[in-house]
Amino acid sequence: MLKEIITSIQAYYFAHRFINKHRLWKWIFIPGLIYAIVFCLGIYLFWISSNRAIEFMLSETGVKAWMQQMQNSWLSFFLIFGQVILQLVLILFYFSLFKYLFLIVGSPLFAWLSEKTEAIIEGKSYPFNFKQLMKDMLRGIKLALRNMLWQTVYTISILLLSFIPVVGWITPIIALLIECYYFGFSMLDYSFERNKLSPSQSISFIGRHKGLAIGNGMIFYMMHLIPFLGWILAPGYGVIAATISLYKTKSDNPAFGGDIVTI
Repeated sequence: MLKEIITSIQAYYFAHRFINKHRLWKWIFIPGLIYAIVFCLGIYLFWISSNRAIEFMLSETGVKAWMQQMQNSWLSFFLIFGQVILQLVLILFYFSLFKYLFLIVGSPLFAWLSEKTEAIIEGKSYPFNFKQLMKDMLRGIKLALRNMLWQTVYTISILLLSFIPVVGWITPIIALLIECYYFGFSMLDYSFERNKLSPSQSISFIGRHKGLAIGNGMIFYMMHLIPFLGWILAPGYGVIAATISLYKTKSDNPAFGGDIVTI
């Protein structure tokens, strides 16, 4: 799995060179700018609302009043730290819902961008097929909804775990790894559809190659550490990097890495 994670990470570097060489910047910046603006506004609004939700929950359950009566510095520390952990998990949960919404809305563009990437790599020309594009889009939407359902189940479990002192402190890391896995899965699936894999075959493939999905998602989220510019570039880079990493894996050619650099 580690080798596959490294392959996915390297694919982002190859994606940058690929985008630059083949002048795909407008297909990166236009949807990326929309994504960045909506993401920024959404995070701000959710941060405020999640603060109020946590305060309401602590007040209604009586935990806050009990802590004030105890007047214990250690208990206060655990409460504050627990609130931070809970809010981080909630932010990741919001991010996952936002991400799936954007994947659903942007699925026609992402499907086309993935197809364009593979066409250039293979030196082939895929004529525009509206029927196939709609098929790819519907499949992408169905997969996004499926992944959103499963991720919600896992996130609720993680939320419950976050209430356990000390043990709950690792929950943001678990939530982030799950986020990376499911995002990478969605990015890779555009190539699966084009290669005629059924949804069950796609799930089976990702089950055997989890590193490709996790590695793709890891860099996607790390790009969000670069304010605004990283948010603009992340979606488009994610699609192209996923296509390159999958093509590199399925080619089973030791020299493929060198070929990718020059395309």
